[in-house]
Amino acid sequence: MRQRSKGSAQSKPSSIPETSNSEDTVVLVAKRSKYVILALFVLVTYGTWSVYQHQFLNLPKPLGAEEVGKRGFSEHEAIKHVKALTQLGPHPVGSDALDHALQYVLQATETIKEKAHWEVDVELDLFHAKSGANLMVGGLFKGKTLVYSDLNHVVLRISPKYAPEATENAILVSSHIDTVFSAEGAGDCSSCVAVMLELARGVSQWAHGFKSAVIFLFNTGEEEGLNGAHSFITQVFSALTSDHPWSDTVTMAIDLEAMGVGGKSGIFQAGPQPWAIENFALAAKYPSGQIVAQDVFKSGAIKSATDFQVYQELAGLSGLDFAYADNTAVYHTKNDKLKLLKPGSLQHLGENMLAFLLKVATSAHLPKGKATDSRGKSDQDTAIYFDILGTYMVVFRQRFARMLYNSVILQSILIWTTSLFMGGYSAMVSLALSSLSLILMWICAIGFSLLVAFVLPLVSSSPIPFVSSPWLVVGLFGAPAVLGAFTGQHVGYLILVKYLTKTFSRRNVNLSFVVQDDLAKLDAERWLFKAGLMQWLVLLIMGNFYKIGSSYLALVWLASPAFAYGLLEATLSPARLPKPLKTVTLLIGLSVPFLLSSGIIIHLVATLIGSAVRLERSPGSNPEWLGNIIIAVLIAAIACLTLVYLLSYIHISGAKVPLITVTCILFGISLAMVQLGVVPPFTEDTARAVNVVHVVDMRGANGKKQEPVSRISLFSATPGNLIKEVEQIGEGFVCGTDEPLDFVTFSVKYGCWSDKNANIGWHELDIPLIHVENDTKGDNRVTHVSIDTKVSTRWTLGINTDEIEDFQLKDGTEELVPIGDKSNADGWHIIQFSGGKKAPRKFSLTLFWANNHTHKSQKKDSNIEQPLLKLRTDVDRITSPTETVLKKLPRWCSLFGKSTSPLTLAFLSSLSIDF
Repeated sequence: MRQRSKGSAQSKPSSIPETSNSEDTVVLVAKRSKYVILALFVLVTYGTWSVYQHQFLNLPKPLGAEEVGKRGFSEHEAIKHVKALTQLGPHPVGSDALDHALQYVLQATETIKEKAHWEVDVELDLFHAKSGANLMVGGLFKGKTLVYSDLNHVVLRISPKYAPEATENAILVSSHIDTVFSAEGAGDCSSCVAVMLELARGVSQWAHGFKSAVIFLFNTGEEEGLNGAHSFITQVFSALTSDHPWSDTVTMAIDLEAMGVGGKSGIFQAGPQPWAIENFALAAKYPSGQIVAQDVFKSGAIKSATDFQVYQELAGLSGLDFAYADNTAVYHTKNDKLKLLKPGSLQHLGENMLAFLLKVATSAHLPKGKATDSRGKSDQDTAIYFDILGTYMVVFRQRFARMLYNSVILQSILIWTTSLFMGGYSAMVSLALSSLSLILMWICAIGFSLLVAFVLPLVSSSPIPFVSSPWLVVGLFGAPAVLGAFTGQHVGYLILVKYLTKTFSRRNVNLSFVVQDDLAKLDAERWLFKAGLMQWLVLLIMGNFYKIGSSYLALVWLASPAFAYGLLEATLSPARLPKPLKTVTLLIGLSVPFLLSSGIIIHLVATLIGSAVRLERSPGSNPEWLGNIIIAVLIAAIACLTLVYLLSYIHISGAKVPLITVTCILFGISLAMVQLGVVPPFTEDTARAVNVVHVVDMRGANGKKQEPVSRISLFSATPGNLIKEVEQIGEGFVCGTDEPLDFVTFSVKYGCWSDKNANIGWHELDIPLIHVENDTKGDNRVTHVSIDTKVSTRWTLGINTDEIEDFQLKDGTEELVPIGDKSNADGWHIIQFSGGKKAPRKFSLTLFWANNHTHKSQKKDSNIEQPLLKLRTDVDRITSPTETVLKKLPRWCSLFGKSTSPLTLAFLSSLSIDF
């Protein structure tokens, strides 16, 4: 530090004492060091990663049976169940492997029954579900009816022997045994089943002191549309439709799920009653759960559903929904396997659940009655919850949150109003210009990131080259986002400085131009910091208005920096000359926000990146850059939200050039690694989702029947073309958009196909039949159609709702889908059927035509008329040409399964309107 006279034009001042008219006025010169800024960025980066590691990667030590005794939870014992189930391979509904899995679970529960405490009743039931239909219409169920038959569940009830009243109130713990056809299901959900078996063993030694029973439901059919949970609720739980002795006793539901493999199993849905989450927070040893995940899931951003939705909407139950979410890229692929299940994962969930069950099952205050109405709505005072570093969980209710948020909002508005009133016209203009800097920051951050998102597909072999190495997004999108945020904010800062210089020149005519300019820069820095407060205040107001649970983050990011600023920086005197912001203000103000949000942010981004593997629900329907756009915008938003305060410190420092240089270098290195293929987009353990289907097509032009046309179809749920894969496979595949393939529930608009040897491996006797039995024409036209699915017990039927007003589906004499209002999506109502080996294969369909129907079923911009019915039947059989393709499929590819995707052999049929 040195001194100079007032008129000297050298280094910029960072501290200016009260001025006078004396020529001897001394200005202290001290520039904010670029090393301070560097240290702040290093501290933020290191602290953020440390929070994430402690919150999401820090798993407990797996314990053995000797360490926990009869009453504890042992991962070593649970992992034996996972090994046994995964060794069976994929076990979807209707497979022999699922029968073996059911028998294994049944034997394990019989062993638990034999070794239970002598004062505990353990009742076991192998429940066979009759045919049923899930008519839920919300979310993924819009325009669909899910029909099932011949499902088997293992149900275990544990209760105190000498307290019969305990059986009147039961806590349901549920998960599913079945997997998709493409995965052995170590994560989804053999890990859940294993935890439940070990929990049941421990609970059977404690239950003599319970005031409620605990029911463990090991269901099947979840992967085909939550059919297991639906059959239990409608055929066991409901006292109106069931004569089962356990009907209508469940008062709380706990669902265990997985959308990855291992890691911490966190709560991502709770309620609507807050009692369960409040008691979990008190009981859990390693509490993990974020209402942010619940907000994201319920927003529909993640196209999925769990059994918990059935328990909430159909049964009106409240409770908790847990999920493993590590390595989401392996979800429903071959890589959902035991070797990727991290040690400590089962111990974490098991210890939390055992402590929770022991607490709630011994409580006399278990909530009773339905938590939701028939529409799944609730007027409950819901809970807001989040964990701190995975060691402590905060829970408070929405009513209290609204009071707290309103108080902070009103106080903030009052402070801003007072400040602007005292500052006058100049303060209002300064606020407007600092808000402009925010807008420019967002525009530039998103713009820079979007530019990269559009460029990536042009320079990379895959439009999403970061899936196997998620850290690449830091350089590919994070660096441009930070550079853009700083650039936009700096432009706004320069505009603000220009205005403030004029203001100071009018107010302080005795100061030199250099000093006036320096004062303007210091004041502009403060206004940029306060603009960050305004940004979070606006978000808090919006979140409070829409009752968004994760609005607590906006509260923290507003209140903590505002407190630090008010304590160390603020003054209500407009006559006081500005000083530089203190570094300690930033440290105090951002410590709590980063502690509470940095781990969540990294986990959310990692989950989204993993989900990019299955982004294309209808392959070829979206542009290749769509996945990049979503991730780029998210990361840019995160940069603007979390760095708004830190970036305001850079403008009067010497860190501008180093910041630009470092971000450009980081981006350049990341882009070069992608372009040169140093880091592959997919690996054997993080595979691209690809489906190989032997298709036998009986549909002709305008829905007319034709001779069977067979081919091998190749398509991917992962963005990008399949040229590289086809080159390695060979087998005469041709790729493009020339032959879109309609699989009833979704269309493959881009795919590859080959007819090499496609005429073998199937038989004409396997082709389903659609036959019109009779057709009564007139004003109230009714058509009776018979459907024979032959060897298939998994099929999808589309009914043209432009022509058909209502319909009824029967299995012989049993009504499966009754007459009544049907929802539709894009002019179709879809029936998805799945069942066991004994499921029916012959159905009668009654169609009630719309009055004055005029053949409206014509595609826009096309002369192709849609059929009246379209049918896909699936067979879980690998034909010889399919086997050849699968053997040649690159190791970085994996079959992908979901309820709407075809199996490896699919037959397509249709019925034209003019039959």
